[in-house]
Amino acid sequence: MYDEAKAQHAVNFINCLKHTKGQWRGVNFDLLDWQDKIIRDIFGTVKDNGYRQYNTAYIEIPKKQGKSELAAAVALLLTCGDNEWGAEVYGAAADRQQASIVFDVAVEMVEQCPALKKRIKPIMSVKRLVYKPTGSFYQVLSAEAFTKHGLNVHGVIFDELHAQPNRELYDVLTKGSGDARTQPLFFLITTAGNDRNSICYEVHQKAQDILDGRKIDPTFYPVIYGIDDNDDWTDERNWYKANPSLGHTVDIEKVRAAFQSAKENLAEENIFRQLRLNQWVKQSIRWMQMDKWDECAFSVSPKELIGRECFGGLDLSSTTDITAFVLVFPPRYDDDKYVVMPFFWIPEDNLALRVRRDHVPYDAWEKQGYIKTTEGNVVHYGFIESFIEDLGVKYNIKEIAFDRWGAIQMTQNLEGMGFTVVPFGQGYKDMSPPSKELMKLTLEKKLAHGGNPVLRWMMDNIFIKTDPAGNIKPDKEKSTEKIDGAVATIMALDRAIRHQDDGGSVYDSRGILIL
Repeated sequence: MYDEAKAQHAVNFINCLKHTKGQWRGVNFDLLDWQDKIIRDIFGTVKDNGYRQYNTAYIEIPKKQGKSELAAAVALLLTCGDNEWGAEVYGAAADRQQASIVFDVAVEMVEQCPALKKRIKPIMSVKRLVYKPTGSFYQVLSAEAFTKHGLNVHGVIFDELHAQPNRELYDVLTKGSGDARTQPLFFLITTAGNDRNSICYEVHQKAQDILDGRKIDPTFYPVIYGIDDNDDWTDERNWYKANPSLGHTVDIEKVRAAFQSAKENLAEENIFRQLRLNQWVKQSIRWMQMDKWDECAFSVSPKELIGRECFGGLDLSSTTDITAFVLVFPPRYDDDKYVVMPFFWIPEDNLALRVRRDHVPYDAWEKQGYIKTTEGNVVHYGFIESFIEDLGVKYNIKEIAFDRWGAIQMTQNLEGMGFTVVPFGQGYKDMSPPSKELMKLTLEKKLAHGGNPVLRWMMDNIFIKTDPAGNIKPDKEKSTEKIDGAVATIMALDRAIRHQDDGGSVYDSRGILIL
């Protein structure tokens, strides 16, 4: 049921506030059309008893759309204009500093509104605004979830939900904390993120399901402004779809400048798509151009490679995770391509659990022969050693590179089998040259990987870290999914480049690439 009077009351309250930033400071907060609809829908849609129907509002929108101003206005409305005695309204975010951004805007709004200024007592030492007529307050929370139990919540302004490191704070604030209130509101406002295993993506998926009619929840109000996965991010018309304030709070020329920078620097593409177009991406900085990688899916024949010289890269997992071993065959006189042959292992007993937990088709890959399982619930290193030993009979494995911080026992065993093993650092010094070479070979189509889906998945997961000198390395901690096979490929490629058939290294002849 829609109550026009309640909706208009909310709009009138916010319209009495003033903007606080830049050229807009001091200008009346006249809600834009998209903001007006959100406020009217949330505060005007009521149940039969007259209380609000929606207790959760999820607003996902790109940066620079007036997000903080709208959130601050809602915080003040819940604190001062919602006819709730002793209302407790909290500002939350990934950390206290982030939560303070909306709070500080609210403070500025109060300063510019005489009616509120004389009725609100600020306690800045604890980041609290107290509305004296009803004994209500709006306060910033720290991020520690264990301190939030027992709150009698009337409202929560949850800023940048995508930055939450886990679900603890969200669950504490939204599960049961408002049961004593007649119409609590959890106002979640965020840009898109890059972690599809996060609490934000879980809420995003629920919002999308409701918008698409796959789920029904009359208490949940979803708003998502962004481009779809299959939309052309380079088409300026799609920018307006994602940015409802474009031309108002956002200058189109600034978006065009950010777009041009993203086109010229691959590292900025996903940042532009995530923050400017509100598109969920895999990492903040995406490295591999997957369309170019896919163009290198040239056929790889293990039989035709028998007897060929090659170099290995070994990236051992923890005992319960994926282990990767990759062979790289240098080009010959009749072919200019480096051939990549990857192998992967996972504990057999963990397979089904990992499929359910990670939403990755390990089981299908295992049936297709792209992943091998070892018996039990931990990786059987002895099985892998025997497998590599058999590979050494078929192929002329000149060297095997391994992470110097792991695999000590296995490398000793491999040495005992007659292999030459080489420790390989994971820092910029060792990883940067072959990483850049891998990208160059991919772009030039001088790589043949056979379209292995596991390796493709790992390449698509890579987050690249860059130092001030322009050196790069894969960052396992920041990459949202597994990249072990990609790291093993880079290590093997390095050894192949340094020891080509003619005895020279490409690094010697033309130096290290600067990309």
